[in-house]
Amino acid sequence: MTNAAPKTDPVPARPSGKDRAARVLTEVFAPWVIVVLLPLAVAWQATRAVGPTLGWGLLVSATSSILPMGVIVWGAKTGRWDSHHVRDRAGRFVPFVALIVMSLIGLGLLVAFGAPWLLVALDIAMIASLFVTGGMTVWWKVSMHSAVASGAVVILAVLYHPAYLALMLVVAAVSWSRAQLVDHTPAQVTVGAVVGAVVGGGLFAALV
Repeated sequence: MTNAAPKTDPVPARPSGKDRAARVLTEVFAPWVIVVLLPLAVAWQATRAVGPTLGWGLLVSATSSILPMGVIVWGAKTGRWDSHHVRDRAGRFVPFVALIVMSLIGLGLLVAFGAPWLLVALDIAMIASLFVTGGMTVWWKVSMHSAVASGAVVILAVLYHPAYLALMLVVAAVSWSRAQLVDHTPAQVTVGAVVGAVVGGGLFAALV
């Protein structure tokens, strides 16, 4: 009788350099990060003063990013969806509803307190993008990373200088990262980038 060799757990494969780079891009340029910073950039252009920039900008950041992200992180930790990126399309309904409701509350507060029009226009553009991407997500997992990043680039170009359109290279890198991690297909990141630029960026440009 021979002794059976002890079973050992397989050693997980180490992520490739491309995968590590893709994860960094995915986290650094996550939608919630961009939506924290973009309102501050818009508020600065609208007020050119530190206090109002922080006040108005953080109001939009809180209602359109920080509070909804809290809901998403809570759902991920309690197992309601797979991660804070909500990779499973079926799990995106509640996060989208939370985003839209809190963003609408933020928009109401901006109007009620007499915020500069640029901040109101930004919130309207972001909410419109949410409705479009949320509607698409019902049947197809369009990339929010790509949509938010491309919309932000167009908004910066409208507000500050067309040279900011060069940041579309960052959008391309973020889109690559989502496909590299197999969270989206090339088609989903491409459509996301187009929707973000046309709906979010285009509506903002039309409003201002």
